[in-house]
Amino acid sequence: MRAFVFPGQGAQTIGMGRDLAEAYAAAQAVFDEVDDALGEKLSTLIWDGEIETLTLTENAQPALMATSMAAMRALEAEGIAVTSGAYVAGHSLGEYSALCAAGALGLADTARLLRLRGRAMQEAVPVGQGAMAAVLGLDLDRVAEIASKAAEGQVCAAANDNDPAQVVISGDKEAVERAAVLAKEAGAKRALMLPVSAPFHCSLMSPAASAMAEALSHVDIETPVVPIVSNVRAQATDSTTMIRNLLVDQVTGAVRWRESVVWMVEQGVTDFWEVGAGKALSGMIRRIAKDAHVRAIGTAEDVRSAAAA
Repeated sequence: MRAFVFPGQGAQTIGMGRDLAEAYAAAQAVFDEVDDALGEKLSTLIWDGEIETLTLTENAQPALMATSMAAMRALEAEGIAVTSGAYVAGHSLGEYSALCAAGALGLADTARLLRLRGRAMQEAVPVGQGAMAAVLGLDLDRVAEIASKAAEGQVCAAANDNDPAQVVISGDKEAVERAAVLAKEAGAKRALMLPVSAPFHCSLMSPAASAMAEALSHVDIETPVVPIVSNVRAQATDSTTMIRNLLVDQVTGAVRWRESVVWMVEQGVTDFWEVGAGKALSGMIRRIAKDAHVRAIGTAEDVRSAAAA
């Protein structure tokens, strides 16, 4: 049983998806439609721009989705439809890619939603006031306990439960810095401050959640052809009402990626195909489910290899 999974922010690179567009007309059509939806040549930034500009949240989010959808359309051109999977799932913004791949959201709507989401998340907290840190070598319960202790009246919470030994914390900069020190004292292998421009997936993102609720109220959401395993619940749903609500909750809620993968394995998933830029999710999945078969599909060669297999 297969699941298609879609990466989140951090996987972006200049040039991603270019060879897909050159090899598959359906992939090129994705970038063209995203450019039209945003009223600008995002594809030019993706392929020939500066990484600092691409990494801006408002650019990275629609760009990564476009690359994932280009890879998905290339797979479809080779006869591999999303319906060959039992589930779709995505890490943070990747959840939008998953919903688009499963037909719940239109491509143009998804691009516009992610542009708005990126801007709203950036504007929710002034630059320099928030931070995120990756804690390596401690499990979720221990990191959550440390974050609570470090808060001292500020916001500090576990934001991403990525795999058994990687949890990301998010919140006010001073509190996150305190938590990083406490984590090292508690035996963490490393506690790394992340180069992000805002503290994602914590209560400081409440203004962005309100903005997304308003935007989503004007967007049509169809029943996905494959159920989506949501970040917030770590279980599958195909309810359009629930999907809409979960996308709002996701802005401030933790990404329960480890639990999501465990849940899919418990349902019988043995093969995970990471569709889009990078291989970050593939590494996480291998650490979560050691017996799973994992394949990263981000280039035309990857698509052809998957089709041949």
